[in-house]
Amino acid sequence: MPVDLTNERPLAWDSATLDADTKKMLDNLQPNILRAHVREYLSVLFVRFNDVAEGRRYLRKIADTKMKSALRHLQEVRDFANARRRGTPYVGIGISKAGYRDLGHSVDDMRKFGDLVFRDGMKRRIGEVSDPPVEEWDRCYQREIHAVILIGDSEREPVEALRKEFLRDLPGSARVLGEETGQGMRNPAGDGIEHFGYVDGRSQPLFVKDEVDKEPKKHWNPAFPLSNVLVADPLAPDPDRHFGSYFVFRKLEQNVRAFKEIEQNLADSLGLADGDRDRAGALLVGRFKDGTPVTLKAKAGGGTVVNDFTFEADEGSKCPFSGHIRKTNPRSFGRDVLMARRGQTYGRRSDDPWDDSPPEARPSGEVGLLFMAFNSSLISQFEFTQQSWANAPDFEAPSTGHDPVIGQGDREIKVVFPKVWGKPGMSPPHRQVAQTVTMKGGEYFFMPSLAYLRAL
Repeated sequence: MPVDLTNERPLAWDSATLDADTKKMLDNLQPNILRAHVREYLSVLFVRFNDVAEGRRYLRKIADTKMKSALRHLQEVRDFANARRRGTPYVGIGISKAGYRDLGHSVDDMRKFGDLVFRDGMKRRIGEVSDPPVEEWDRCYQREIHAVILIGDSEREPVEALRKEFLRDLPGSARVLGEETGQGMRNPAGDGIEHFGYVDGRSQPLFVKDEVDKEPKKHWNPAFPLSNVLVADPLAPDPDRHFGSYFVFRKLEQNVRAFKEIEQNLADSLGLADGDRDRAGALLVGRFKDGTPVTLKAKAGGGTVVNDFTFEADEGSKCPFSGHIRKTNPRSFGRDVLMARRGQTYGRRSDDPWDDSPPEARPSGEVGLLFMAFNSSLISQFEFTQQSWANAPDFEAPSTGHDPVIGQGDREIKVVFPKVWGKPGMSPPHRQVAQTVTMKGGEYFFMPSLAYLRAL
């Protein structure tokens, strides 16, 4: 019988009662979708094919010899936890709508993909999410990308070895249009951070029982059904048991210097002094740099990054409605909108993102986030989040403003901030903060089942 994606119980992948259909699904699903794969070092290759047979042969070889299944990945995670046995590198393949066409699929085949956004491609959707014009994107993304190949591992050497092998084996009719290199950053506590210096990657939807069992769930349940991230692979041999996911890739450049100046100016404007000044940044992000949610505490501190909370008792006197993590995960509603985010930072910098260096010591460009996320619906998850939440100045209440981190579009209205944490009084109206994150290009892909790739 078909796999039930709507089951609310987290997936007990190692259960003795795991049914044959679910096991077949996991045996043919790419890793990194249901559970994040370690990719402290990441190489991303964007490829264009010009010959059907050679393109198919190239992808089939990678799938046959270098790609593991989601089930094997979960087993490797268990082996590492029990015996510190290192796993194998992550290799993922995504195909764009143009890529499927260039691999010989017909218009009728493309209609089998239910997501119209995927069938449009990212370039045709810029007006829907307020992205910059295509001619302002990096050159690689202006071109017609057919496939993305991702290589990730906890160490640099395996990633570089696979990268060289894939480039060496690329057929003469194909070409690499561009590539990105990601490398993780961590704070002194070992938590992953992004270039503005804030803990990143929490509040994720979790799908497997191992991960859900480790999380406190008194206030917010991180367990999500597979339907949030998986769809039937329409071109696979058995779509009832072979699944994939729609994949968003966006290169987001961060102007760290400008953001740090905004933090300082906001702290001055709100009269925050000494140990309270860090709250200015927390009002914009929704968390302090160490991950402490500002809706729970007026100051940073508390050890483990808290994820078990909601905003239900906070009418904006602690975390503004425009706070980044509140904009992109309201928690009390919109659970079906949440994506499985798998981003990675890029770019080298001479300063320490975690220290207290002045803004002028920070980079103003050439660093940022390789935003990556898996969706079961691009229009109902990624595009809805960007347009109806992040870019909406009236979400969740009138005149709340854009998301200060990833919001795009004209910032005409003024916004207010809590004068005193937890008290009802608000500041005089402020101009919204300037946009400090610039989308430099990207594409929508489908991450097909291994069964599809191995049948090419």
